[in-house]
Amino acid sequence: MRSGSLKILLIVFILGWALFYLGYLKRDVDDYSKKLQRVHLNDSIRGHGVLQRMSKIEADIDRLISLLQNNKQKTVMETERKEEKKAVRKLYPNSPLFRKWGDHLSEEEQKEAESLFKNYGYNAYLSDRLPLNREMPDTRPSRCAEKKYPADLPSLSVILIYLDEALSIIQRAVRSIIDKTPTRLLKEIILVDDHSTKEDLMQKLDDYISFIHKERPGLVKKVRHSEQLGLTQARLSGWKAATGDVVAILDAHVEVTVQWAEPLLARIKEDRTVILSPVFDKVNYDDFAVVPYPPSAHGFDWALWCMYESFRPEWYALGDTSQPGKSPSVMGILVADRKFFGEIGSLDGGMKIYGGENVELGIRVWLCGGSIEIIPCSKIAHIERYRKPYLPDLSDMMKRNALRVAEVWMDDYKHSINIAWNLPVENHGIDIGDVSERKKLREKLKCKPFQWFLDHVYTSLKPIHNLVGYGALINNLKPDLCVDQGPKPGHTPIMYSCHFYSPQHCYYKTDGKLYIGGIKSHKYNSDSCLVDLGSGNLPVLFECKVAQEKKFHMLWDFKQGGQIQNKQTKRCLEVAWGQDGHFKLVIDQCSGQSWKIQYVIDHVSAQKN
Repeated sequence: MRSGSLKILLIVFILGWALFYLGYLKRDVDDYSKKLQRVHLNDSIRGHGVLQRMSKIEADIDRLISLLQNNKQKTVMETERKEEKKAVRKLYPNSPLFRKWGDHLSEEEQKEAESLFKNYGYNAYLSDRLPLNREMPDTRPSRCAEKKYPADLPSLSVILIYLDEALSIIQRAVRSIIDKTPTRLLKEIILVDDHSTKEDLMQKLDDYISFIHKERPGLVKKVRHSEQLGLTQARLSGWKAATGDVVAILDAHVEVTVQWAEPLLARIKEDRTVILSPVFDKVNYDDFAVVPYPPSAHGFDWALWCMYESFRPEWYALGDTSQPGKSPSVMGILVADRKFFGEIGSLDGGMKIYGGENVELGIRVWLCGGSIEIIPCSKIAHIERYRKPYLPDLSDMMKRNALRVAEVWMDDYKHSINIAWNLPVENHGIDIGDVSERKKLREKLKCKPFQWFLDHVYTSLKPIHNLVGYGALINNLKPDLCVDQGPKPGHTPIMYSCHFYSPQHCYYKTDGKLYIGGIKSHKYNSDSCLVDLGSGNLPVLFECKVAQEKKFHMLWDFKQGGQIQNKQTKRCLEVAWGQDGHFKLVIDQCSGQSWKIQYVIDHVSAQKN
């Protein structure tokens, strides 16, 4: 800093001296001109030469001044660059937050941002610095802007569910709803707090609500759970507190966009039995950029994990992406006629913490007299957290809730859930709670069988038929190793330490096919079949459709505790000691090695499931 100050003082001194000298020279030139005029000199050439020399001196001084100013600016810029370079040193090079954001932050700012990221699972540091009414892109299909909606639409209650969100996130959600929803339609905003512990969500949030009430008295209501009850119960609490004709049950980490409410309300005005979902755009958890998503149906696999997938072909045949599309389920955000939602059973209060309740709703609505639609002209921007707030691992709760859905709604297909989660068909040992009231609801509503759902609604969901055994496949010579699909991409299965996750899930069917590495839930996907090519001693995996087309040897004879022998080549799947000192999976002449698969079901049960 001392060296920089001396440089600046020296530059100022030289600049002052140059300006003084320029003024002095100009004064001499003026005096000399006057003298020439007084003595009536006729030597105009001589006078002209003197003036030219004076002009040259003046130009040289101007160049000197410009050079000094440029040097000063260059010095300042170099100092700033050095300071900036020092500030962008990354303290958390492996943090997901800083992969593409945060180069401009000082070390103290990085520490604050990383701490907030660990707390919330998204960039709360950036959120706190963004405008609450930030501009959102209009990502709707082009025809949406041309649509006209009735003036007498139903009133709307918006329910925001949260657990330990950043205060600015909730404020921005509320602000966007107020700004983007016509006043005549927005009856109330209900904040449901599932027992948050963050101090910001106490008095500071109440202060913000009071600030909103200066603009819109009584618009925002707050419901707080005295203990953490989970997403399903929070949504139910919001629905019970609502008074509008229509309820929109949303996460609190959203921002609604232009004309989001009108297409939803207009569709429910046409048909009160339809449950709707807007289309979600993704908000990046790190830089909060909005990534547009196209309209898609909301599906699920047999484990009841949700996924995006294509609409039915008839939607695409319309040639108009602004039209509603039928969907087997909803992702969790939903809009419904408030009274119809209650008539059809709202949400299953027996669900715990997280997961499955949205799929249960979708199945129940379709089977019991309603329908599910996605509305492309309604867009909501939704933050996809790096991690969720409820549990580090949600799989156990998802598994429990999925089994509960299966027991009430899936009839003869309920064991598909067990198979997908790699649980025994009988006596899985998981407490799913009392389902008697939900079964009574099904009888009361005179709901259709699950087979109807597969035949008319979710035709791409593939039943798991003709299964004999499933789970980990273990050889008696090395019971701590399991057959594994091996590295992907690749076609070579291996023996690997047993961990019992999806890469080690095997399925043996009555037709002799042996799948390795999971079983697909949808007809548009192909399972991986074990194949003996007939040459070499390594087994390979191919998509079953490809193996069948190429007439590969893909059928096996296997009984629990016996050998696994290819029906065509008569060679067996075995383990052998490799040159690298490890056991490997081979196909060789049968030596009597025996195999066991984790779970066996009888043929009669397999025909049903």
